[in-house]
Amino acid sequence: MPLPFLTADGQADSDHAAQTPLPHDAREHWRRPYRPGPWRVGGAALLLLLASYLLFSALIIALAGAWSGMAVCLGAGLLVIALALRLLRVGIWVSAYGMRQVRLLNTVSLSWRRVAAVRTVQQPVKWLGLPRTVQGQALAVVRQGDDEPLRPLLTDHNADFLARPEAFDRAADVIESWAAESRPGAAR
Repeated sequence: MPLPFLTADGQADSDHAAQTPLPHDAREHWRRPYRPGPWRVGGAALLLLLASYLLFSALIIALAGAWSGMAVCLGAGLLVIALALRLLRVGIWVSAYGMRQVRLLNTVSLSWRRVAAVRTVQQPVKWLGLPRTVQGQALAVVRQGDDEPLRPLLTDHNADFLARPEAFDRAADVIESWAAESRPGAAR
């Protein structure tokens, strides 16, 4: 019994599959062109573990009858869950409209019209976002009419690319190609 939905070539013969765009071809949607790194995922997992302890303690406190303590533990647990989810969203997102740098507490968007260049540079970078700096690579963006680059978009020592230089190179190449293709006047 053939199961065409389990094979990659199951839809290769249909005309409908050749005419419909793939889900990743929709350039209007914001997407991160790389996967979150193990340090980022591990940090979020630890935060979720802490949140589970907080929520469990809220349950125990509620069963004991101390409602104000339960509310504090519940609120802290929900805050830690929101922080963990935000930590997973941190990074660079691109679309046909521009690039978006999502940080832990804020987001900066820049349209492709305002981007003059996106390039990889050698410079001192922060190690896992801590104050300690090391020599490394950073993906920097230069705005139109401004010679000074913005804060580095990506570094090879951040939570997504620490000890993964090939992943940083791939992500930097993808973001640079998005910038080259999406800037006004670029050939598509």
